[in-house]
Amino acid sequence: MGMRVLVTGGAGYIGSHTAALLAGRGDFVVVLDSLEHGYRQAIGDLPLVVGSTHDGSLVKQVIGEHKLEAVIHFAAYKAAGESMTDPGKYFENNVHGSLRLIVAACQAGVRKFVFSSTAAVYGTPKTLPVKEGDDLRPENPYGESKLMVEQMLKWFDVCHGLRSVALRYFNAAGAALDGDNGEDPRHVANLIPLVMKVATGRAPALRVFGTDYPTKDGTGIRDYIHVLDLALAHARALDFLAAGQPSDVFNVGTGQGASVFEVLAAARRISGEKIPTEIFDRRPGDPAAVFADNRKAREVLGWSPRYGLEEIIATGWRWHHQHPDGFAGI
Repeated sequence: MGMRVLVTGGAGYIGSHTAALLAGRGDFVVVLDSLEHGYRQAIGDLPLVVGSTHDGSLVKQVIGEHKLEAVIHFAAYKAAGESMTDPGKYFENNVHGSLRLIVAACQAGVRKFVFSSTAAVYGTPKTLPVKEGDDLRPENPYGESKLMVEQMLKWFDVCHGLRSVALRYFNAAGAALDGDNGEDPRHVANLIPLVMKVATGRAPALRVFGTDYPTKDGTGIRDYIHVLDLALAHARALDFLAAGQPSDVFNVGTGQGASVFEVLAAARRISGEKIPTEIFDRRPGDPAAVFADNRKAREVLGWSPRYGLEEIIATGWRWHHQHPDGFAGI
């Protein structure tokens, strides 16, 4: 028998891939999404409740009606730059919305909770690769909001027995293998979807911020993780909690870094497009390199990444090439 799971933000990019994986393995999935940045088409015929995590009465109703036993929580704003100009938006949605959801879930009897966190909780790491026990020093309200939810979950475990797993993942990218699901190009801020936006002619050039970092080619290095590997990590986290394991936190990354120019070279080769660039100075606060130590997830969750940069670029290009305007163009 599969688990009965509420997936918040499940019509969004990572959430929809996770919902599909869970349903495909036999879990019963209900998606709760406001559709602000999600799409009905992304989840096929899975049950969808259009609503907000702020609506505790709705959350309790959905959990009770469908006899749901676990929550995977994706619903959040995720643009770090925007969080610096509008921090209230991020604390209201990411923190307060999560609090209302957690309270409602506990009141409805849920005791298993998987949280979509972020490597932004670390800020600029002192050492690489980044380990779960390293200092937590967010450098923007987005990262701070995710860390605040992690801390709330710790206390809801102590006080109410809500066991949780927080997955701190790195740079999500790529798309479904069949090219039928991927990231909405209209709401992107990360490198690989921005590269694809230029490759499909929806943007004139890729802005490269900094070519004088102390790296092999002068550009910043990041850990790019395929969205399907992220989806699998959430399934493994759910299984971990179902087995009665205690609350924990895991990095989810490949453990390998790729530079901006390496990503560009792969994208140009795979797409056959020129992908012009514009060079700018470094952005304040951008570290030279960030990549994960993923040994804990490998050893404890039994999870390991299956896809590398080639597959990330190839699947991403297939999606963006076929759907240059995302689901809005379908």
